[in-house]
Amino acid sequence: MRLRHRISEPEQPKATPMSFSLQLPATAADLRLRARSRLPRFLFDYVDGGATDEQTLHANEADWANVKLRQRVLVDVDGVDTATVLAGQDCEMPLALAPIGLAGLMARRGEAQAARAAEAAGVPFTLSTVGICPLDEVMRAVRQPVWFQLYMLRDRGIVEALLERAWQGGCRTLVFTVDLPISGMRHRDTRNGLSAPRARASLIKAAHLLARPGWVWDVGVRGKPHGFGNLSGQAPVAQDMDAFKAWVDTQFDPTVTWADIDWLRERWPGTLLLKGILDEGDARMAVNAGVQGLIVSNHGGRQLDGVASTATKLPAIARAVADDIEVLVDGGIRSGVDVFRALALGAKGVLIGRPWVWALAAGGEQGLTELLQRWRHELKLAMTLAGVTRVADIGAAHLE
Repeated sequence: MRLRHRISEPEQPKATPMSFSLQLPATAADLRLRARSRLPRFLFDYVDGGATDEQTLHANEADWANVKLRQRVLVDVDGVDTATVLAGQDCEMPLALAPIGLAGLMARRGEAQAARAAEAAGVPFTLSTVGICPLDEVMRAVRQPVWFQLYMLRDRGIVEALLERAWQGGCRTLVFTVDLPISGMRHRDTRNGLSAPRARASLIKAAHLLARPGWVWDVGVRGKPHGFGNLSGQAPVAQDMDAFKAWVDTQFDPTVTWADIDWLRERWPGTLLLKGILDEGDARMAVNAGVQGLIVSNHGGRQLDGVASTATKLPAIARAVADDIEVLVDGGIRSGVDVFRALALGAKGVLIGRPWVWALAAGGEQGLTELLQRWRHELKLAMTLAGVTRVADIGAAHLE
């Protein structure tokens, strides 16, 4: 009789409450595990997941590791300085927190906590149109203005109201997301009931909530209200998550073209960044449109699965626009060393999304503050060992 042997992956050690109490998180990956242990499954997967098979999601992170750095020795690296300027704003390092929808559900009044942590670290925070905390609440939490992210909705009246509120609230940098004419297909959300009939979805989410009583008390009860704060005066269903999702899906506008950038520039007197550029031709169009900057982005792998990673697209886009426009990048950046890699490939700075949400869910404002401190130290260490003392001097010469 022939015996068939089944080959399986080595079993990974399971995290236990004791292991968490005896270890402190040191990396974004550590924070991701801790966030997974604290968030209801449907919320963790909403942030953690990507489109369809998640190929681009994984490529975003993996491809930064393929960027090899040059180590230099016997160079005077006294006085390494990580400070720079992004979108006209002084920053302690070339990094901003990207806009994340529903971030206020990842920790109690999460956007306000994240804005405070960003201010303490000397980096910009970007508030999403579909954040939980409204702009006025976030602005009360900080002393410096935050950036505001905008989706172009079919109802231009709502867009104009958002722009007016953002400007009057002190925002001077607008991040306009251009890669969402329609929402991507995200299988994790389907499995967790976010796209299922309401009765079934409620049962699934209820089971996830029962498994996280700590979140239910701290965020679910003490963190109310849970409406979409920036749209509470515009969308009549902004306090009902399921109804609001159905409404906002009808509001994404597939007719938006470059002509709408002109419309937007007429109504926004501040700095305008286009987020979602992944093509050299589109980058040149952004220059012609007269915006101040672009963000090389594939929406964190959440829109069109199978497109190239941002690490592989960044160099050509940076060359295509040269010094005509400020180039930032997001997607898969997981450390201060990755920040250095991005700058060496031609970016002026980076935006991070999932890492700051993981840190917030894992440890609140303090957890995010500590993450940003570690990343700044990692960036400074990379600069020191690569023989460069100023952010502006990081370039292709520091790559193998």
